[in-house]
Amino acid sequence: MNSPTHTDITVLGLGLMGSALTRALLTAGHRVTVWNRTAAKADQLQAHGALPAESVNTAVDASPVVIACVTDYTALRAALDPITGELDGRILVNLTSGDSTQARDMASWTEKHGASYLDGAIMAVPPAIGTTDAIILLSGPETTFGDHRRTLEALGTTTYLGADHGLSALYDAAGLSMMWGTLNAWLHGVALLRTAGIDAATYTPFAAHIAQETVGWLTDYADQIDNNTYPADDATLTTHAGSMAHLIEESERLGVNAELPTLFKTLADRAIAAGHAESGYPALIEQFSRASATR
Repeated sequence: MNSPTHTDITVLGLGLMGSALTRALLTAGHRVTVWNRTAAKADQLQAHGALPAESVNTAVDASPVVIACVTDYTALRAALDPITGELDGRILVNLTSGDSTQARDMASWTEKHGASYLDGAIMAVPPAIGTTDAIILLSGPETTFGDHRRTLEALGTTTYLGADHGLSALYDAAGLSMMWGTLNAWLHGVALLRTAGIDAATYTPFAAHIAQETVGWLTDYADQIDNNTYPADDATLTTHAGSMAHLIEESERLGVNAELPTLFKTLADRAIAAGHAESGYPALIEQFSRASATR
């Protein structure tokens, strides 16, 4: 019989991430049953103590807690639709990537079949799973999260976001936007400096300093956005737009792709046209809060 901290768990999906989740659970002392459409993926995990299931039905039936990490929500529904009767009374923790609407729909479907549902997002690469560097975002019923928090902490640092099942997917999307925005801006800077023979390694410490300085503005900017007031404490949007024009011109003269700074200026110009010429940069939130302009 398991101790309160050693729970029988089933893992559905044994790609790189699903396999990493399984290894972390095994290391923590859990009895782990695994299932994957391609059964051979369980072979290496079986050598570490995982129990392969012949079918998804057998896998779900084996444990009170089921963790899913499959291709997408459609694949998860396809796997579980034929065995909805097995879900009754179980906990489904879905760590499959998707959007907030899919998460909420999956929650309704799961709860209709008698299971409690947590939707999650993994903010880590597979080698980090099982360490504090792996951030596991979770949303859904607080009691369900609380009851299984110690089990889920075997996967990484768990962060509970609230009862709305869609919050994990929303935070995931927002985090990815931040990541790609930062990386693309860095790459554009690298391209500019390379025209003068400066390599990426030489430029990067300066880029990191600028990024860290920018992060320092976010708390104050967040207060401005939450209070719907955008004082130009550092520079007006008109000033920013002028600098953006210089960046576009510099890029084009050097033969560097100017689409990214052009996007910056397009958004700033729209905000200026909407009456924010003398506002600070956070006024751009009004442009990001509406659907993309049609051509």
